[in-house]
Amino acid sequence: MKFFAASALCLAAGAAVAKDNPPNIIIMFADDMGYADLGSYGNPYIRSPNLDEMAQEGQRWTDFYVAAPVCSPSRGALMTGQYPVRTGLYGKVLPVMHPDDPYGVPTELTTLPEALKTAGYATGMFGKWHLGDKPEHFPTRHGFDYWYGAPYSNDMDRVGAPPVTEIFKAMKNGSKLDNNQMNSFAKTIEMFKDPKEEYWNVPLYRSQQTNGEFKDELVKRPVVQSTFTKELTEETISFMENHKDQPFLVYLPYSMPHLPVFASEQFKGKSKRGQFGDAVEELDWSAGEIKKAVQRMGLAENTIILFTSDNGPWQAVSTLNAGSAGMLHGSKGQAWEGGMRVPAIFWGPGHVKPGIVSDMGTTLDVFTTALVQAGVQVPADNDGVDLSKTLSNLDASPRDELAYYRSGKLIAYRKGNYKLHMYSIPKLYSNEPTELLDEPVLFDLTQDLSEMKDIASDHPDIVKDILAAVEKHKASTPVAEPLFDRRMADY
Repeated sequence: MKFFAASALCLAAGAAVAKDNPPNIIIMFADDMGYADLGSYGNPYIRSPNLDEMAQEGQRWTDFYVAAPVCSPSRGALMTGQYPVRTGLYGKVLPVMHPDDPYGVPTELTTLPEALKTAGYATGMFGKWHLGDKPEHFPTRHGFDYWYGAPYSNDMDRVGAPPVTEIFKAMKNGSKLDNNQMNSFAKTIEMFKDPKEEYWNVPLYRSQQTNGEFKDELVKRPVVQSTFTKELTEETISFMENHKDQPFLVYLPYSMPHLPVFASEQFKGKSKRGQFGDAVEELDWSAGEIKKAVQRMGLAENTIILFTSDNGPWQAVSTLNAGSAGMLHGSKGQAWEGGMRVPAIFWGPGHVKPGIVSDMGTTLDVFTTALVQAGVQVPADNDGVDLSKTLSNLDASPRDELAYYRSGKLIAYRKGNYKLHMYSIPKLYSNEPTELLDEPVLFDLTQDLSEMKDIASDHPDIVKDILAAVEKHKASTPVAEPLFDRRMADY
């Protein structure tokens, strides 16, 4: 496998220690869930008893981040442990991947499942991929033994919408969108308010890899969005049952609560927070079912579960059916805290010491930590840190810095408790440019979660220190070409 080709891997300092009984790893990845959408994160309207219990029995992180404020680059970072600019899994023109993209994750990139397979892990994925929708770019081509899910977001493939290729051609040629194309956007937003299954045509696939042989099946089209969370939960538990005698990686990227929001009959209309709350409460049910299955199989002492989100709430399109970032400023698509700080709950009686962690952690660190837990060597160009000692003993997190990227641009940088903004942050889908500020803006996140009070003039030494850290980061982080924009060259 490419991960261990001698010419392809530069090893980090220190040798990996093979483990006789590495832990099972389960990653639950909500879609567009905001920082304040769970009871344990202060939401008074959405009931999340299972996740709240997991937070009580495990660790609730207050300062956990994603590597990008939108879907595809965030998912790419989780899978590779690298900033999107390093891998090229981002776009300057197209922020995410879209249907019928001829490209996907480059084969030379090492993914989490590929690395864990070298330690004997069974690898299963259940849900939204969003890193390439052609069979040659399916998850099974990147280390997963089994995938049951959708290739992209649940709002894509709207019935009656003009082909995305027409819109991209107009964008490339500098043409204005015609009335049909403009009306399509407005119609989609209206459909979000009262979504119907028949409005979308997203496919559901089953793909398997055995000894290098692939079997891909279109299960149905469209996927039934209202029952999708239940289906993913059932498929996940079945996979765990089939592989309980060996270590396994389960990656469960839900489609909910991304717009359009759906929930099954069991949860529909039950939340005080409307359709969005219904969907989140069903995710909570799903997390509870998977935890109970782990316990029933006798695997709890050697399993680590992480529940988190791919980015902040999608408030630029809808506040009615979108989540909440609470006191955090901004939302999905922005480098404000509300776009990139997400809920994160770690659970695992044998590996996670209960407590509240207020240190920094990121989805980049999930890759690194998982490899260390499995006894697999971590590549030297990895951007994550190992959180194992924080998980097992509540030691201080080794992460003290974080770069905030948006569409390949380094917008802001956090060091310790201070965050420095170098660029303006326009609203998502705004025509406003992202511009370098005349003077950077500084916030103390321990005193100003909402990023409202600029204290740069009071602390020039801190500004200078962070700017030096920014230059050091840039020097060690090569910027690859934006791979999501490749398709534009074909038009």
